Amino acid sequence: MITKILVCFAAGIGAGLGTGFAGMSAAAVISPMLITFLGFPAYEAVGIALASDVLASAVSAYTYGKSGNLDIRNGLVMMAAVLTFTLVGSWAASLVPNTTMGSFSVVMTFLLGIRFIVRPVMATSRAREGVSPKKQMIQSLVSGMGVGFICGFVGAGGGMMMLLLLTGVLGYELKTAVGTSVFIMTFTAFTGAVSHMAIGGMPDLGCLLLCVLFTLFWARVAARFANKASAVVLNRAVGIVLTVLGASILIVNKFF
Repeated sequence: MITKILVCFAAGIGAGLGTGFAGMSAAAVISPMLITFLGFPAYEAVGIALASDVLASAVSAYTYGKSGNLDIRNGLVMMAAVLTFTLVGSWAASLVPNTTMGSFSVVMTFLLGIRFIVRPVMATSRAREGVSPKKQMIQSLVSGMGVGFICGFVGAGGGMMMLLLLTGVLGYELKTAVGTSVFIMTFTAFTGAVSHMAIGGMPDLGCLLLCVLFTLFWARVAARFANKASAVVLNRAVGIVLTVLGASILIVNKFF
């Protein structure tokens, strides 16, 4: 029991900080830890991780929204495209035998962390003022289609890809990008969690409760800090969190 609490606590810290700071999916942290250290079946571990992601993303989105760092209109467009094309990507993946990219999101997390440290996102909210609402909506739709398809095809990486597209392609400032990302992840995680539990049954309730509570707490802490921090500090915090999480999970997957 002590081992389970410690593992869930450590997983909750990593997942919560990743969600609150960078809109990262909890599945990228919680799943490998439950599988590696507690011997959970992969399907059950992903279900717990997605369930943990729902409240953590929701409270993070609320915190960012309260500070005006959330684009709901374009976020809804992107979310619809992500959910739809995740199904398309899953169907396409079923036609390609032995195609697996299990380490995709982990490597992406590590590289994206280095990117935020080396090349901070310093765009301001004015950067998108010259872009027409119609163009913003089209950009969100196309980006959501790409993210959804890749998520469905390789099974991971949604939060990181959304953050990369929102900052690097769509020109969002970092806080608004993270806020919009966690807003979308709230609904995608809920959809994934419900489907996992409907297909695979209820997971270990004790572990589920612990992961949900720990992830929720640390996501709230990270989101509150992020909305008060300057752009420079936030970029460094996001970069350090992502780099450490990515490196840690790679080490766990390789040596344990």
